Amino acid sequence: MTVGAGGAGITGRLAPEAVWRKRVSEVLADSARLSDLSAMFTSAAPEEGPPTHLHFHVARILQGTVGIPETGGMYRVAIEDVSAWTMGDFSYSGH
Repeated sequence: MTVGAGGAGITGRLAPEAVWRKRVSEVLADSARLSDLSAMFTSAAPEEGPPTHLHFHVARILQGTVGIPETGGMYRVAIEDVSAWTMGDFSYSGH
């Protein structure tokens, strides 16, 4: 999915919130400087009601003709901040 939010374009794969939180927790746990924040993402209780955020993995912020970071990242976007969207993501080529 690709969305416009806050003037930025974000493209990537949507993930269930629980999967997204688990992956963010794992990345933080592997960091010597940020490991204390890891528990914050595994201890949160699931929210009741309709979803309030989109959870992207392998996501990139669209910047000119490239997406950053090149390898993709983990992004959480409030649905209320989405001003445009399309199904599918953008691919980049160095040619």
